[in-house]
Amino acid sequence: MPRVVFVLPDGRRTEVDVQPGYTVMEAAVANDVPGIEAQCGGACNCATCHAYVDGAWAHALPEKSFDEIALLDYVDGARPESRLTCQIPMTEALDGLVVRLP
Repeated sequence: MPRVVFVLPDGRRTEVDVQPGYTVMEAAVANDVPGIEAQCGGACNCATCHAYVDGAWAHALPEKSFDEIALLDYVDGARPESRLTCQIPMTEALDGLVVRLP
């Protein structure tokens, strides 16, 4: 089962096993990872699941959709590595994915 590593703002790390097909956001919510609110439940319309994906993983992620890009325009602190975690489905290829929470 693939694993995602959440790095909290204070540097603490939380590692979570994720069933393939579930999103990074769903894994965070199911495991009470602080900083991922997911108010819209994964519908890509609130940006409360914003995080920074470690640059080493950028090539392995799906492209940002138009909706994701539009929402990220409104996020304070958005950077090129910003993603909405509801838009990242976990796969075996993402085992070890590192996600930093703002």
